[in-house]
Parts: sequence; structure tokens; C-alpha cells
Amino acid sequence: MHFSIPETETRAGDGGAAYVAYNIHVNGVLHCRVRYSQLLGLHEQLRKEYGANVVPAFPPKKIFTLTPAEVEQRREQLEKYMQAVRQDPTLGGSETFNSFLRKAQQETQQIPTEEVVLEVLLSNGQKVKVTILTSDQTEDVLEAVASKLDLPDDLVGYFSLFLVRETKDGAFSFVRKLQEFELPYVSVTSLHNPEFRIILRKSYWDSSYDDDVMEHRVGLNLLYAQTVSDIEHGWILVNKEQHRQLKSLQEKVSKKEFIRLAQTLKYYGYLKFDPCVTDFPEKGCHVIVSAGNNELNFQVRLPSEQIKEGSFKVTRMRCWRVTSSVPMSNGPSGSSPGKSEVKLELAFEYLMSKDRLQWVTITSPQAIMLSICLQSMVDELMVKKSGGSIRKMFRRRVNGALRRSDSQQAVKSPPLLDSPDASREPMAKLSSKLTSVSLRGISHSSSANDVGANDFHGNYAFEGIGDEDL
Repeated sequence: MHFSIPETETRAGDGGAAYVAYNIHVNGVLHCRVRYSQLLGLHEQLRKEYGANVVPAFPPKKIFTLTPAEVEQRREQLEKYMQAVRQDPTLGGSETFNSFLRKAQQETQQIPTEEVVLEVLLSNGQKVKVTILTSDQTEDVLEAVASKLDLPDDLVGYFSLFLVRETKDGAFSFVRKLQEFELPYVSVTSLHNPEFRIILRKSYWDSSYDDDVMEHRVGLNLLYAQTVSDIEHGWILVNKEQHRQLKSLQEKVSKKEFIRLAQTLKYYGYLKFDPCVTDFPEKGCHVIVSAGNNELNFQVRLPSEQIKEGSFKVTRMRCWRVTSSVPMSNGPSGSSPGKSEVKLELAFEYLMSKDRLQWVTITSPQAIMLSICLQSMVDELMVKKSGGSIRKMFRRRVNGALRRSDSQQAVKSPPLLDSPDASREPMAKLSSKLTSVSLRGISHSSSANDVGANDFHGNYAFEGIGDEDL
């Protein structure tokens, strides 16, 4: 997640006295508005729980009213502090940190705690309505949806909630995976745009885990609905013969066999992103990026209008970083937050050959989601490498006070597939050398061009390369 404090506001307190508010943005969108004293309280609580030697340094108190220059200095210091806390696995994953952000989000949006009905979509467009509290966190809402669908407890962790934007053709543009520090109801309603929805989708990459999900009727139906949707939207490539076979399996209601066949198709299990821009193989190229199978797939349109395709394996990305830039405003410090156009970029350092690393940059509003995909791929790889089980990655909260649903809702079976899309343009390969290689750890870069620690990701699934790979 990309944490920043790009701006401050001068606001009036309850007694009329003015104070400075620091606007915390997550992924370039306002998450909450807090005072210095609130962040100081968070800092002191973290120090109490984890010790002064674990928690990063906090900007000191000032006796007198801050000058504009001092406010700016404190803003920068608080931003670095929040990024450092979030980057630390212990502090950033702590309930103290996450509950602080949830409470601040709710207070900022001025949404009282009350019972509401939240609509969550399935991949086939089916609406699942769950009764929750506005203050319910992401895990609460996920469990409420699972309960409504009668999904077994041990399969809940194979799915996640995502914030998406519905496009005119009915497809979904993925914004981000909903996190533990936010309240889903508040996150989606505070955007004040009906195009933004919450969708349930599987959260793993390795298709071998499909076997676990398909053991249960509801898991099978969810996976089947997602697979049909991905084919219909062109995320999975299907030729005429494969389409005929898939449709025949649909008519026989052979859902497992349908998924088994789909698993053999190109881009099965991939997330497809909106068209964006890359500097590879040259600057200014338009590209469609898909994430899956431990790689980022590029379909690049060169300035010559030729379409080329290639894949970048996550095991050959030494590191990656997300950067954001907000145009400077000449308005007063109290100007409206969150309205500036944020430019997001994902850059990764890739092992092109045995002795050559190269930075590749993607400029996209979905850069954060791309980074989340890379990190989750690495996490899965490292669990598998250590001999662990993916089930251990999906631990449920202890003593959760979930309100179980009194009524269940069945996952509707999607309609038969439409005719395959014959308009796909032929593509040439970008490179025949973008293949998988072997593992070693890395050290973090200290480049002066790197952004805050929260935005830089060292890849511990990075693999060396030998002559036999070239």
C-alpha cells in the first residue's frame, strides 16, 4: 500500500481554535484526516506494546505555534513515519495500527456506526446483500459474504474482497484488494460514485489450489462463475475448438471438467489491467498488462503499430517500487483535498541477461494493484519454497464476533458462453529470453531516486541466472 501525506489543512476545532490536520492518503486517495496529537498517541501506544527500539522516531513536539515552513517539515516527517511503520511487518500488521486507521477513516468521513446493507458482487455480476455494521472491517465483511453463500470456514481465506470500478461494457477495472486497515462500507461509499463496487474473487495465483476450492459445492460454483466471466471478458484466450468443448461441458453441467479445461488455456487465472503506458521496449509504448502465473505479461503496441508480447517473471525482478506525484497547487493550505490528479508508476528492476539488470516502468492508475499482485505472488512462492501450506497464509481472527447470516444465497450458474472473439490481433514475441531462473535473497537499493521505504519492495523470491538459461 502506498501511504502518503501530500497535504495539510487548517481547520477549526470544537472550541473554535485553529489546528493543522494532516491528510493521510492511501493509493493516492484520502483515507483519513488526523491531528498531530492523534498520531503522537498512536506512536506512544506502539512504543508501549513493542518497545522504543522497534518503533521509528517520531517528530518532536513544539512549544510555540508552527510556522508554515515548520508545518511542511512536520508533514514530511510524519509521512516518513507512517511509511516506516507500515513497512515494518510487526508494526504495520498490528491491530493497534490498523484499528487507528479504521477509526480515523470513519471519523473523517463522518459515518456513524449503524447497521446497513452492503451489496457485494460475484464475478458473474450476481449481487449478494449482507447486513453489516458501517464499522465492520474487511475480514468481517468477507466472513459475512461467505456466511451468506454458505462457503465453509476453511475456504474463506482462498477469497478476498476487491474494490473495482465497473466499466460501460460490464467488465471490472481492479482498483485494489481491500485491506485490514479499512472499513469496506466507508471505503466504497466515501467515493460517491456508483461505478465503484466491491467484488468477491479468489485471492491466490497457483491453480493447483483450485483443487481445494472445488472440494465444496459453493467453492466450485464461485470458481466456475469466475472462470466463465474471465472467458467472456477476453481475459482467458479461447479458440473456436476450445470454445466448442467448453460450451459442451457447460451444457452437460460438468463444472469441474470445464475448469480443468480452462486451466490449460492461456491466461487462466490472470488479472487483466486497463491499457496504460510503458517504457519497454521503448518509451511511450501503449501496453496491456496481465498478472498471473508468477509473471507480468505485456501486450505492447509499438510506435510502428506492431503488436508484440512478452512476459516478465517475478523471480527475475530484483525489486520494484511504486512512486506517485501530485501536481503542486498554488491555492491556500485549506484547499479541497483529494481532487488533484495523482500520477502512479510501478517500476521493477529486471534481470534481462546474466549480467544485465534493467528498470522497466509502467505508468498506470492501477500501479498499486500491480504491486499488490507482485507481492502476493512472491508470498505464495516463498510459502511453497519453505514447504509450508497456503492454508497457513489465511489465518482467521481469533475471537471474532461475526454475525452469522440467517439465510443463505446460492451462487447462480452463468449463462452459456457467447461466440469467441475473432478480432484479436496477431502478436510477435518481445523476447525469447524472458524465462524463469533460480532463487537468492537481495539487499535493498539505496539509490537517491528511491521513494519512501513503504514504496520500495525487495524481492526475496529473486533468482540468479546461469548460462544454461540464456
